[in-house]
Amino acid sequence: MPNSFGVRARTRDLFAKRWGTYGMPAMSTYLKTFKRGEIVDIVANPAIHKGFPFKHYQGKTGVIWNVTKTSVGVILNKKVGNRIIKKRIHVRIEHVKHSKSRLGFLLRVKDNEVKRKEAQAKGVAISLKRSPVQPVAGHTVCLKKRKAELLRPVRFEFIA
Repeated sequence: MPNSFGVRARTRDLFAKRWGTYGMPAMSTYLKTFKRGEIVDIVANPAIHKGFPFKHYQGKTGVIWNVTKTSVGVILNKKVGNRIIKKRIHVRIEHVKHSKSRLGFLLRVKDNEVKRKEAQAKGVAISLKRSPVQPVAGHTVCLKKRKAELLRPVRFEFIA
């Protein structure tokens, strides 16, 4: 059991890059534009040590509240004991990427608008609430030309 409690203790796998993705980040990483209010994911790039987020924030999603020349300020929720605290941290843009968590929601909003307009045109009331996947309904299996078999476990016989 490790006894060190440093800033990057126990992060061998957490900050390791995938096979084949070693080296410095591409130029497109630096050319991305970030605006206040955007949702971002914090994914640390271990090739760049400056502006590195603390290990607890790896993989967390937050909202940008400040943009500077080389970094962005992100508001995150951190669970401490039995409460959730809003944390404001600054992270360099190499360690931040735009989140795709909102894409599903935006697609659903567009689909619901189309369904709502179709229903209004027909004059039908429609419910746009999502429901969880239901279990498969019961059904009867037809054995047209097959003979039914009775399956039993094989009887145990002790061989001496």
